[in-house]
Amino acid sequence: MMVKAAAFAVSLALAAGLSGCRVHVDKDANGQEKTVQVDTPFGGVHVNTDQITAADLGLPVYPGAQAVKDDDKHKSADVHLGFGEWELRVRAASYQTSDSKEKVTEFYKKAMGRYGDVIFCQGNSPVGTPTATSEGLTCSDDNKNAKVKIDHGDYGVEKDSLQLKAGSKRHQHIVGFESPRDGKTRFALVALDLPAFVDKDGGSSD
Repeated sequence: MMVKAAAFAVSLALAAGLSGCRVHVDKDANGQEKTVQVDTPFGGVHVNTDQITAADLGLPVYPGAQAVKDDDKHKSADVHLGFGEWELRVRAASYQTSDSKEKVTEFYKKAMGRYGDVIFCQGNSPVGTPTATSEGLTCSDDNKNAKVKIDHGDYGVEKDSLQLKAGSKRHQHIVGFESPRDGKTRFALVALDLPAFVDKDGGSSD
C-alpha cells in the first residue's frame, strides 16, 4: 500500500544527504515499522500506519465491514511529505465485507456525493457518465498532476480495478476495489491531496 511509496520517499531523503537530517523510527510489537519521521531543514517525510480510520478520511465505514491488513501487514497508512510550500499527503485504509461489490459500490456512490460528482473508473478509463467531476477530476488524474507520480498501485488498488472518485485534481476521495479473498469483497478508502502547483495545461490544479 502507501507504505511502499513512503519507504521510497524516505530513501530519497536519506540518499540526498541533506545536512541536519534527523530520522526517527518506531516499531510495533512485531517489529514492523509503525511510524517513520525524516526531518530536514527544508521539510520532511512523516509516515504513520494503523492509525487511520474511514472517519479520518471523511468517509463512512461500509456497515459490517472489517479493517484488513495489506501485503505490508498494515491496515492503514498516512503518508505526509512537506518541503516548504510543496506538500503531498495520502491517507488510505483497507476493509473487507461478505457483501457484494455492487452493494459496496452503491453505498459509496451515495456517501461520496458530499464531495460533488462521483465518477466510475476502470483503471484510467471512465465507465459511464459523467466522465469528469464538476471540479475537473478525471479517471486519468492519478499520476500527472503537480509533477507527482501517484497511481492506484501506491495506495493498494490493483491496475484496471474499479474505482469511484470524487473531488478535484488536487483533493481526491477514492474508493478502489481489490481482488476478492476468501469470498469477501475487499476495498480501499483513500484521501489524496496533491501539491498546489500549476498543471501542464497552465491552469491551477485546485
